[in-house]
Amino acid sequence: MPQIDPFTSFRRGLESPATHHIAITPQDGVDLPVRPRVLRVLASGDLAMRDEAGTVITYAVTAGETIGFSAAGIEATGTTASVAGWY
Repeated sequence: MPQIDPFTSFRRGLESPATHHIAITPQDGVDLPVRPRVLRVLASGDLAMRDEAGTVITYAVTAGETIGFSAAGIEATGTTASVAGWY
């Protein structure tokens, strides 16, 4: 039986839930293939996030945490956590 989506006639907004997810492999200086709306922490550790200006800040994160930051990239150097991106 095909899936029914009662929201297909509604326009998606920034407050709408994400509909796609991507596995993220940290790489130094490499932009993510798709810019996620948020990140979901899969395994605890440190997460080195790079913004669109190139600034990298490392945060201690916990598994299950959702980070409301649209990172341009996740750096390998300094990252021990595992994350997925939602968009």
